[in-house]
Amino acid sequence: MQTSTPPVLIACSHGTSSAEGQAAVNRLRDEMRALRPELDIREAYVDVQEPDLPGVVASLPDGPAVIVPLLLSVGYHVKVDIAEAVQSRPDTYAAAPLGPDPRLAALLQQRLEEAEVGPGDAVVLAAAGSSDACASVDVGELAEQLAALRSGHIVVGYGASARPSVPEAVAQAGEAAAIASYLLAPGYFHDQLAKAGAPVVSAPLLPSKAVAEIALARYDDAAARLQAPDPARDCGRPCRQLVTVCARP
Repeated sequence: MQTSTPPVLIACSHGTSSAEGQAAVNRLRDEMRALRPELDIREAYVDVQEPDLPGVVASLPDGPAVIVPLLLSVGYHVKVDIAEAVQSRPDTYAAAPLGPDPRLAALLQQRLEEAEVGPGDAVVLAAAGSSDACASVDVGELAEQLAALRSGHIVVGYGASARPSVPEAVAQAGEAAAIASYLLAPGYFHDQLAKAGAPVVSAPLLPSKAVAEIALARYDDAAARLQAPDPARDCGRPCRQLVTVCARP
């Protein structure tokens, strides 16, 4: 496919009722626009907030569009909500989610340092959670990337839909373990971390220009494939054999 104008970028977030969380995601989109003013960047949500993703996709003018999940791993919203939106309109494609990515691991380490968590301290990596096998692989890979930056023990915990839960992971790691919030913005899941029994909880990833850069890199990867699509492409990730649908383009 050849096109003279860049595909529309739909920056698709989960959505939150938290005013602070909404402001953080709005700022993320603003940072993306500042970095790439030539792009038509539109907001959309899969839950809680409006405009909803199906409506945004239906309202697009003719031409290609790329949905960039402002989500940290694959899961239901990527494999169902975003996949259905892609199927609803010609020339609409999905980029990969934001994580895992070494830049996110570096940002997590920065948040831990800001919370005065030492490099040798035990840490619970707290992710939102999903029943999808690839989501656990994504978080596990991020944990390995974080481990390369720290000497302390790291235990993964989940807010929902996967085990161990964050409180269970805190119990495994020890009462002195800090929680590394692997969440984009304030909201329900981040609020629950304060109840998990750890003495310290790091701040969410946003605000950070690095997240905007990752989102734009995901868009660029997807847009490049529009020029030379490869139906036989395999994502090559270890979870591919565990799931029926691959969400990584």
